[in-house]
Amino acid sequence: MSEDEPVAWQLRLYVAGETPRSVAALKNLREICEAHLAGQYEIEVIDLLERPQLAQGEQIVAIPTLERRLPEPVRKIIGDLSNTERVLIGLDLQPKR
Repeated sequence: MSEDEPVAWQLRLYVAGETPRSVAALKNLREICEAHLAGQYEIEVIDLLERPQLAQGEQIVAIPTLERRLPEPVRKIIGDLSNTERVLIGLDLQPKR
């Protein structure tokens, strides 16, 4: 992948401060991405305590929420991302059984 080539997976994790669930969600997300998308992803963490206006604009109703921005379509997964299989299916990384 060259420097000017866009990242294939753009992920945005919405949190509210450094709560145990938010910390767990980021840790779980990083582990899943390294295992399944190594070198092909970008994670942006948005703390809604610092930027509360984004919650309504992005229709975030619970936290933590993971949003897959690319590849389209946009998908959202709510929770601490501890259920790896559910996250993989939600991100469309693994075929549904």
